[in-house]
Amino acid sequence: MDVIQLKYPHQLVKSGGPYSLAVGFFDGVHLGHQQVINRAIEHAKEKGVKSAVMTFDPHPSIVLGGRNEKVFYITPLEQKIEKLKAIGVDTVFVVNFTSDFAKLSPEDFVQFFIKDLHVLHVTAGFDFSFGAFGKGNMELMQQLGGADFDVTVVDKFEQDEDKVSSTRIRKALQDGDMELAHHLLGRPFEVPGIVVHGDKRGRTLGFPTANVQHVEGSFVPSTGVYAVKILVQNEWLDGVCNVGYKPTFNDPNYKQLSIEVNIFNFDKNIYGEQVVVAWYKRIRSEQKFSGIEALIAQIEQDKKAAIEYLKAKK
Repeated sequence: MDVIQLKYPHQLVKSGGPYSLAVGFFDGVHLGHQQVINRAIEHAKEKGVKSAVMTFDPHPSIVLGGRNEKVFYITPLEQKIEKLKAIGVDTVFVVNFTSDFAKLSPEDFVQFFIKDLHVLHVTAGFDFSFGAFGKGNMELMQQLGGADFDVTVVDKFEQDEDKVSSTRIRKALQDGDMELAHHLLGRPFEVPGIVVHGDKRGRTLGFPTANVQHVEGSFVPSTGVYAVKILVQNEWLDGVCNVGYKPTFNDPNYKQLSIEVNIFNFDKNIYGEQVVVAWYKRIRSEQKFSGIEALIAQIEQDKKAAIEYLKAKK
C-alpha cells in the first residue's frame, strides 16, 4: 500500500491514479467508516482503478480551535494507516491540515485534492464537509464533480438505533465500556505502545507487569482493571491490566498515569518491545487498599475474572 503525504500549497500531486476515493477523517476506522471505505473499494473494482482513502492530520480542531481539552485519537495516524492496509486499500493520502488548507474554498479543494489526483469516483459519509468553514457538503460535491467524477453518499450507519460515530466510541472508552467500543469498532479497542521500566513493584507482589508507555495522542481508557490481550513479538497473549495512579502506594496528588499488564504464563524480558494492548472488559474501578495482603488478594480475584472472561471469548 502506498502512503502519500499532501500539503497545500507546496506538496501536491498531479499524477498517478486513476482512483476511487473514500474521503473523511476516519478516526477509529469503525464500522460506519468501513461502510464508506468498502464502497470505495467496490467502485474501484467496478472501474478497474486503484482504491484510495484520503484522511487528514492533525485533527481539524487543533488548527481551527473550539476545543479546550487535549485531542486524543482512537487510532493515531500510524495505527489508522495499518487498519486501512488491513481492509485492502491500495493508496492512502494524508493531507496536512494547516491554516492555509483550512482557508481553501470548496471549489479549490475539489480541484487540488480530487480532480488533480485523477479521482474518478468519490465516496463519503452523508455528513462530510469540506472547504473553508465547512461550506462544502456532499450535494455541492456532486455538483462540482460534473462530468469529471461520480459521487456516492453513504447514509449514517446505526447500531442499536444510534449512529456509529467516533464521538460515541470515545464516550464508551471514557466510561470504560470496552464491550460497547468493541461492538462499534468491529474489533477490540487497541492502544499501541512500548514496554518501559516501571517501579517493578508488581514483581515483588508476585504479579510481574509490563509497563506500557502508550503512543502520544492515543486514547487511554478510564482508570480501572481490565481483561486484555497484548501483542508481543507477533503473538497475542492474555493478561489483566491496571490503568491508573496506584493509590495504595502513591500520594493522592500523584498524576502519572500508568498502564501495567500482567501477562499470563509469561516471563520473558521485553523492555523496549513495541506492543499493542487490546481491551476486552472492565473488571472493576481502581481503588486504594488498606494493605499489601488485601491488594494481593484482589489481584488474584482480578486475574481469575480476566482468565474466565477471555477463555469464554475463545
